[in-house]
Amino acid sequence: MKNPEELELNLRPRATETVSINIPTDTLQSLKKVAASRDMSVEALLKFYIGHNLRQDLAKLFSDRVIESTAQVLARHMQSEDEIATIIQEIQTEITR
Repeated sequence: MKNPEELELNLRPRATETVSINIPTDTLQSLKKVAASRDMSVEALLKFYIGHNLRQDLAKLFSDRVIESTAQVLARHMQSEDEIATIIQEIQTEITR
């Protein structure tokens, strides 16, 4: 592992596209206040919000796919639907802890 002083941020350029959205005036004012309190632009704050929530949603989609695949595999090897449901419920409980 690198020494923390040796770590550097490498951003790779990515293609971008301009998007125009209508935001209620009061919401925009709130965004401006939050952005100013974080010493960032409204655009940077919106990108942060979108990126953060997008990662959460993508992780949830991935988790849902893993659970569904797990249920399918268990169904091929086990006869009891109740037992499969119990196992899946236990996995989901562990994931949300």
